[in-house]
Amino acid sequence: MTTAAPLISSTQLSVNVTTRSQEQSLYQSSGAIVAAIVVGVIIIFTVVLLILKAYNRHMRGKRELEPKSSKTAVPPPLGQNSSSVTQHSTVTFIPIHMQSR
Repeated sequence: MTTAAPLISSTQLSVNVTTRSQEQSLYQSSGAIVAAIVVGVIIIFTVVLLILKAYNRHMRGKRELEPKSSKTAVPPPLGQNSSSVTQHSTVTFIPIHMQSR
Protein backbone atom coordinates (compact mmCIF):
# COMPACT_ATOMS: atom_id res chain seq x y z
CA MET A 1 0.00 0.00 0.00
CA THR A 2 1.52 3.25 -1.05
CA THR A 3 0.46 6.77 -0.24
CA ALA A 4 0.91 9.49 -2.72
CA ALA A 5 2.49 12.68 -1.47
CA PRO A 6 0.44 15.76 -2.28
CA LEU A 7 1.99 17.81 -5.01
CA ILE A 8 2.41 21.48 -4.09
CA SER A 9 3.49 23.72 -6.85
CA SER A 10 6.05 26.41 -6.19
CA THR A 11 3.60 29.15 -7.18
CA GLN A 12 1.08 28.01 -4.56
CA LEU A 13 3.78 28.00 -1.88
CA SER A 14 4.98 31.48 -2.78
CA VAL A 15 1.41 32.86 -2.74
CA ASN A 16 0.89 31.37 0.73
CA VAL A 17 4.15 32.90 2.03
CA THR A 18 3.28 36.26 0.45
CA THR A 19 -0.16 36.23 2.06
CA ARG A 20 1.29 35.45 5.48
CA SER A 21 3.89 38.18 5.24
CA GLN A 22 1.21 40.69 4.21
CA GLU A 23 -0.97 39.64 7.15
CA GLN A 24 1.97 39.83 9.50
CA SER A 25 2.89 43.31 8.26
CA LEU A 26 -0.74 44.40 8.67
CA TYR A 27 -0.78 43.14 12.26
CA GLN A 28 2.52 44.86 12.97
CA SER A 29 1.38 48.13 11.41
CA SER A 30 -1.94 48.04 13.29
CA GLY A 31 -0.02 47.44 16.51
CA ALA A 32 2.20 50.39 15.69
CA ILE A 33 -0.85 52.56 15.02
CA VAL A 34 -2.41 51.60 18.36
CA ALA A 35 0.87 52.32 20.14
CA ALA A 36 1.11 55.71 18.42
CA ILE A 37 -2.44 56.57 19.48
CA VAL A 38 -1.73 55.58 23.09
CA VAL A 39 1.46 57.64 23.15
CA GLY A 40 -0.42 60.59 21.61
CA VAL A 41 -3.14 60.40 24.26
CA ILE A 42 -0.53 60.27 27.04
CA ILE A 43 1.22 63.32 25.58
CA ILE A 44 -2.08 65.23 25.36
CA PHE A 45 -2.94 64.38 28.98
CA THR A 46 0.53 65.48 30.08
CA VAL A 47 0.22 68.82 28.27
CA VAL A 48 -3.24 69.45 29.75
CA LEU A 49 -1.95 68.57 33.23
CA LEU A 50 0.97 70.97 32.90
CA ILE A 51 -1.32 73.75 31.64
CA LEU A 52 -3.72 73.26 34.57
CA LYS A 53 -0.81 73.18 37.02
CA ALA A 54 0.56 76.47 35.65
CA TYR A 55 -2.92 78.03 35.73
CA ASN A 56 -3.40 76.91 39.33
CA ARG A 57 -0.07 78.45 40.35
CA HIS A 58 -0.96 81.68 38.56
CA MET A 59 -4.39 81.94 40.19
CA ARG A 60 -3.06 81.06 43.64
CA GLY A 61 -0.42 83.77 43.36
CA LYS A 62 -3.02 86.22 42.17
CA ARG A 63 -5.32 85.35 45.10
CA GLU A 64 -2.51 85.71 47.63
CA LEU A 65 -1.51 89.11 46.27
CA GLU A 66 -5.04 90.51 46.41
CA PRO A 67 -5.93 92.54 49.48
CA LYS A 68 -8.19 90.54 51.73
CA SER A 69 -11.64 92.03 52.16
CA SER A 70 -12.91 92.09 55.70
CA LYS A 71 -16.06 90.03 55.87
CA THR A 72 -16.69 90.68 59.56
CA ALA A 73 -19.78 92.65 60.49
CA VAL A 74 -19.32 96.26 61.50
CA PRO A 75 -20.14 96.64 65.20
CA PRO A 76 -23.15 98.87 65.91
CA PRO A 77 -22.58 102.31 67.41
CA LEU A 78 -22.51 102.35 71.19
CA GLY A 79 -25.65 104.46 71.59
CA GLN A 80 -27.96 101.96 69.83
CA ASN A 81 -29.50 98.81 71.18
CA SER A 82 -27.83 95.78 69.64
CA SER A 83 -31.10 93.82 69.55
CA SER A 84 -32.68 96.35 67.17
CA VAL A 85 -29.83 95.92 64.68
CA THR A 86 -29.86 92.14 64.57
CA GLN A 87 -33.28 90.57 64.71
CA HIS A 88 -33.43 86.84 65.05
CA SER A 89 -36.57 85.13 63.88
CA THR A 90 -37.56 81.73 65.13
CA VAL A 91 -39.91 79.31 63.43
CA THR A 92 -41.69 76.64 65.41
CA PHE A 93 -43.14 73.61 63.68
CA ILE A 94 -46.14 72.03 65.36
CA PRO A 95 -47.02 68.52 64.22
CA ILE A 96 -50.65 68.09 63.19
CA HIS A 97 -52.24 64.68 63.53
CA MET A 98 -54.68 64.02 60.74
CA GLN A 99 -57.64 61.76 61.48
CA SER A 100 -58.28 59.06 58.92
CA ARG A 101 -61.93 58.56 57.98
